[in-house]
Amino acid sequence: MKNATARLAGLDLNLLVVLRELLRQRHVTRAADRVGVSQPAASAALARLRRHFDDELLVRRGGRYELSPVGEQLAEQVETVCDGIEALFATGGGFEPATTRREFRMVLPDHTIALMGGELAAALHGGAPHARLHLMLARAALTSTIEDTIHTVDGVVSQPTARFRMPEMRSARLYRDRWVCVAAADNERFGRDVVDLDALAGATWVVPYHDDTDFPSVVPVSRELARLGLRPRVTVRVDSFQAVPHLVAASGHVALVQERLALACGLPLRLLDCPGPGGRFEARLWWHARNDDDPAHRWFRELVVRVARGTVPDRGGSAPG
Repeated sequence: MKNATARLAGLDLNLLVVLRELLRQRHVTRAADRVGVSQPAASAALARLRRHFDDELLVRRGGRYELSPVGEQLAEQVETVCDGIEALFATGGGFEPATTRREFRMVLPDHTIALMGGELAAALHGGAPHARLHLMLARAALTSTIEDTIHTVDGVVSQPTARFRMPEMRSARLYRDRWVCVAAADNERFGRDVVDLDALAGATWVVPYHDDTDFPSVVPVSRELARLGLRPRVTVRVDSFQAVPHLVAASGHVALVQERLALACGLPLRLLDCPGPGGRFEARLWWHARNDDDPAHRWFRELVVRVARGTVPDRGGSAPG
């Protein structure tokens, strides 16, 4: 214990901040700018870090730097360590939005960024002009990695799933919406307000994050298709929710999309009610319980909820929590 304590006392914790930015930016000059030190100082810090870890960390390939295998491993760990240190020293102290330089990190789907990302960025800048916002796109595998992800970010925007129901998870409702079928406005095959299952079963589909070998998958639209009893004939797959209306509007395909996104995109689309009851969902902000008493995090999540509820009106009535 004594040796471990001595080693910890001998560490220069400023190197952690430099390490985090070097691994994020993969560029010495940009990392120096983000930390607020000179480029020679950042280079000297990199040299010290390389000696400490006995590894290059950043490896030049062609005209740019890439992370070494050790650098890749540290990139995941340093975020958790720095977040923990920031939370530790924030405990019992005041938080001043006007002066904070904290970076707030969120994982969310691209259609949520389209609906409220701009307003969130503006609200954050208005309330905390020196703070930074890092928005990371949610991927299809988010549900399977949520236990690790939730430790490294300030929040995740997602519909509720079984994997999110852990004792350490907290959440707040952002907005409600519903699924609708969409087809191009000039698609003569779909001319009614409600489309029947036979027509959908015979249609060609655009489906985001589709996996032929895993249906239904954890992706929300896949679960909704399964609820309708549909195994779609997928003609176009795309790793984006926001792109789906664009692909439908210019083709004879159909898709399931969030009603709010279909209305906001301004494309020549026909919106059709899905067959049968249901089709409603709720988007929630999720965070780890350890952030409950962090005043900076509490301020940020209240901002996110306020922006979402003011920007994205609820649609489709009530939804399950």
